[in-house]
Amino acid sequence: MIRVLSCLAALFFLAVSPTQAQQPSRLDEIMKRGSLRVGMTGDYLPFTYIDKETKKFRGFDVDMAEALGKALGVRVEYVQTAWPQLTKDFEADNFDIAMGGVSITLDRQKKGMFSSPIMREGKTPIARCADKDKFQSIADIDKSGTRVITNTGGTNERFARANVKNAEIKIYNDNVTIFDEIAKGNADVMITDASETRYQQRLHPGVLCAVHPDKPFDFAEKAYWLQRDAALKAFVDQWLHIAFEDGSFKKIYAAWFE
Repeated sequence: MIRVLSCLAALFFLAVSPTQAQQPSRLDEIMKRGSLRVGMTGDYLPFTYIDKETKKFRGFDVDMAEALGKALGVRVEYVQTAWPQLTKDFEADNFDIAMGGVSITLDRQKKGMFSSPIMREGKTPIARCADKDKFQSIADIDKSGTRVITNTGGTNERFARANVKNAEIKIYNDNVTIFDEIAKGNADVMITDASETRYQQRLHPGVLCAVHPDKPFDFAEKAYWLQRDAALKAFVDQWLHIAFEDGSFKKIYAAWFE
């Protein structure tokens, strides 16, 4: 009986172990390929922006992607996507990792893995400076006659539709120029990530003001959305840990947010 069990155990390990050992991780595939495919929308400053003429990306998460590629010893290959199709492109395996101001959501978590969070966030208003005191709360915003502008396909639109019932919701398809609509008086307020309101306030000094970005309406975090692979996640998390500790993350952050 003992001999039979021993033979069965040996057969099991012969059948299973070599197969498991032969399955490369996505991290292995990236190293073998020599490139990290990074999905980005290219329309969300200060995280990511693509120049329409040069077709080159720039932004906080572009600098972070280049640092990650250097740590991996591979080149970075940028794959342009858009917020409405981000999930479809992710499911189609068009890229290894999504970067560029991506918020952690449970729906996205079902389809992939998130790195350690890089930033604590939340939705907060931005309005013309002369009107900022009018929009301190969701109740202040959600009134007839208020024009709430939002971009399509992301967490901003979902937040607006979930919380705005009486005010007008204006859909605007260009994430780059959407804040100019508020400045020009074509909309009154936008509810977006606190980091973005701070950045746009810098770009429109004295014209647009972030409304209590330190006390957003909700809780959210940004991270990097990875195809499901434990080895890749472990590497990215360790890279982020080192970047936080050695000051390299702070240096890149300061260049875009401070």
